[in-house]
Amino acid sequence: ADLSVEECCDKGVEWANKNRICASLPLISESRECSMTQAQCCRSQLEKQSCSDGVEFASVRDECESHIAKNATCEAENFKMCCHCCLLGKAAQVQGQSCEPNPKLGYQCGIVFRSCCGKGEEGIDLSISDYAPKKEPVEISKEELDQEDPYLHDGCRGGGPCSQQCRDTGSSYVCSCFVGYQLQPDGITCEDINECITGTHNCGIGQTCVNTLGSFRCQRDTSCGTGYELTDDSRCKDIDECETGTHNCPPDFICQNTPGSFRCRPKLQCMSGFIQDALGNCIDINECLSTNMPCPAGQICINTDGSFTCQRISPSCGRGYHLNEDGTRCVDVDECSSSNQPCGEGHVCINAPGNYRCECKAGYTFDVISRTCIDINECRRYPGRLCAHKCENTPGSYYCTCTMGFKLSADGRSCEDLNECESNPCSQECANVYGSYQCYCRRGFQLSDIDGISCEDIDECALPTGGHICSFRCINVPGSFQCTCPSTGYRLAPNARNCQDIDECVAESHNCSFNETCFNIQGGFRCLSLDCPENYRKSGDTVRLEKTDTIRCIKSCRPNDVSCLLDPVHTISHTVISLPTFREFTRPEEIIFLRAITPTYPANQADIIFDITEGNLRDSFDIIKRYMDGMTVGVVRQVRPIIGPFHAILKLEMNYVMGGVVSHRNIVNVHIFVSEYWF
Repeated sequence: ADLSVEECCDKGVEWANKNRICASLPLISESRECSMTQAQCCRSQLEKQSCSDGVEFASVRDECESHIAKNATCEAENFKMCCHCCLLGKAAQVQGQSCEPNPKLGYQCGIVFRSCCGKGEEGIDLSISDYAPKKEPVEISKEELDQEDPYLHDGCRGGGPCSQQCRDTGSSYVCSCFVGYQLQPDGITCEDINECITGTHNCGIGQTCVNTLGSFRCQRDTSCGTGYELTDDSRCKDIDECETGTHNCPPDFICQNTPGSFRCRPKLQCMSGFIQDALGNCIDINECLSTNMPCPAGQICINTDGSFTCQRISPSCGRGYHLNEDGTRCVDVDECSSSNQPCGEGHVCINAPGNYRCECKAGYTFDVISRTCIDINECRRYPGRLCAHKCENTPGSYYCTCTMGFKLSADGRSCEDLNECESNPCSQECANVYGSYQCYCRRGFQLSDIDGISCEDIDECALPTGGHICSFRCINVPGSFQCTCPSTGYRLAPNARNCQDIDECVAESHNCSFNETCFNIQGGFRCLSLDCPENYRKSGDTVRLEKTDTIRCIKSCRPNDVSCLLDPVHTISHTVISLPTFREFTRPEEIIFLRAITPTYPANQADIIFDITEGNLRDSFDIIKRYMDGMTVGVVRQVRPIIGPFHAILKLEMNYVMGGVVSHRNIVNVHIFVSEYWF
């Protein structure tokens, strides 16, 4: 049900009083007007609360800066405005100035200014919207209205009964507390919240929470250690022992402060080449023991008082050795590195300390006759032992190869199957086999007999069975085929192969007029206007069969119309049938059954004669009489093929003959439509 504006507003005020925020205000109605009212009343109530808090804060603290929030929300700005305007009013009262504010201060600021100036410590309801219950209107003259105190009935006047903050609700008041305090059960008194007990502090590990009025502070648990002192904000500060005079440096030393300690530096400085000990004595530095090697290569270091000297070393080397570049020691001569090749072609030179020797290279053997190194044919010497497939000899070595379809393994000897499919040799699908690969094709394709790689499309429509795939026409597409139907009157069956006739009469997709009757035929429809002749009317029992639509006219003579009454024709029926084109016509097809409406008579009483009187072109139809289930039935048969499209009206007569005279006659006009296609 729709809510009134007052109900929507009350919900907004109630949410503001309870949560002091409107950001997540739950909407109580889908009405746009109710949602806007609810949100506006919530914001107005927050402005009223924040302004009242600002006035109370200015009255209690006599300043505003310690409470003004750093963020620039609407409530914070309203609190700041009301707090400042109240301070201006109080200042005007103290200075003995007028309590009428400057109009440029604004309407709401003027209300706060006048309240704090004229009423001293009295509070005021600062809302600019009326959420109080409706009161009976009272006629007040302009003079009385000017003299009336608008804050006379303010429950928070003079600070009210609340110990900290008071907010008038119209019929009562609500007390609240500053941050860090909580309201007592009496609803008036505020008590400090001990954050250390409630666990709402944020002191870290190694700190102790110390409660203060309206807040708390964190104090360090452990001492700062030697050389540090604890500050008022629980931080450790380095003690400058040199400045405070708490060091123990001797008179010949200078105190130098360090973090947490100090150092004593001697006043006497040693010369270069000396180092000072803890007592201030200068001791010689042995530069020859340093890791920097002060003397160049080939020289020896000799320490002196305050310095050092370098002396050259000149050793002598034997055969096969020579001095190094620094001239400090003897090193081996590498005879094999010379350009004249001391061992000759086909040999390898091996250096040794002070000497060298010649040997044949790997893959060669020494021929004692020619006294030269000749190649070893490893493939012939170790047949079938070196390579898995084929071995090829090279000067001084050999290498292994693999037959087609394999590749050499990492060891250079074994052969592993080569996955030819990774190089995509086939046009479609590839199957790797050991030492080779096999190409195959997806459904609807066949492998080419020429290259055995390419895939050729299979023309399903051209196969010997292709003519029977689709009921109408087959269209080949790459990898498959599609069946189609004639462009009009048919749709493709769910099996995507056969064609189904569209019954335009049932689907009402025909264009027959109101006076015409729609007759569905294979592949289309016909609009026929079948009216009954004079003295006949349409029967109400017209039925519609699966493939035959019948309209029956029965005789309806006017009074005293003797000729009409004597006419033996009792009914004239119109029937529409749709026949296929029988291209393979092997025997007569029975298409129409005319059932006698009366039981058969004895032979001496009556006879029923069926006849085709009109429309039998090329004698394509005949009619025979048959007895079925105790009834006489005239069966119309198609005896010759008819190539469609074709339309003919076949006139049939069913005569009841008694005593050689036709006593009763029924005429059936059969509209035959032969379709070009039949599925």
